[in-house]
Amino acid sequence: MLQELENLELLEEDGEPLESEWHVVQIHLLDDIVREHLGTRNDYFCGGNMFVYYSVEQARAINAGRPAYKGPDFFVVRNVDGSKPRRYWVAWEEGGRYPDLVIELISPRTAKKDKEENLVFYARVLRVPEYFWYDQDTGELRGYSLVDEHYEPLAPNEWGWLWSQILEAYMGVWEGVYKGRRYRWLRLYRADGSLVPTPHELAEQERQRAEQAEAELERLRALLRERGIEA
Repeated sequence: MLQELENLELLEEDGEPLESEWHVVQIHLLDDIVREHLGTRNDYFCGGNMFVYYSVEQARAINAGRPAYKGPDFFVVRNVDGSKPRRYWVAWEEGGRYPDLVIELISPRTAKKDKEENLVFYARVLRVPEYFWYDQDTGELRGYSLVDEHYEPLAPNEWGWLWSQILEAYMGVWEGVYKGRRYRWLRLYRADGSLVPTPHELAEQERQRAEQAEAELERLRALLRERGIEA
């Protein structure tokens, strides 16, 4: 068995492009905000459009040319070495660990699979504790929590956000501009309702605070000069 595992060719992609530009950018956004929310700790791994190898049988099927690919749009695994470089997620090389959270981004081509088939697959095969899907075209967001071998729907709060126990944050729809593109994006909100910022938004907030502080300092200097006091 060990010799077979060493000889298996693990592919990184199936040659299928992502559904749209929005899908590509949304995956980058999720990676940005999850890392911002979880901070600099190294005990988690984020994967985007990355193959998950969950069994030797699946790897054999792919090697034989059969379509057994599984590549979630975005997933998070907790309590693993996040600094380790990975080209794909291989369960038997990760102590049998599977994703703790999966997010699928709906397209017309994948809608049936993401809304129906994955509810069974992620619950019974990978046993993913939390599964979310988001349809940008309609703004519809759904989330599920694993109970035994099936999913129970998560109830939205008054703003339509869904609480993720894995991330300890809400998922919700936010309309605005990210990397020069205006869409209805899937974003994270903290428990207090504040939006988890992207690195660019964080830098912009810091710039505005610095400008405000400088403006206040200049106002005080002008006031002192009016009173004949040099600062």
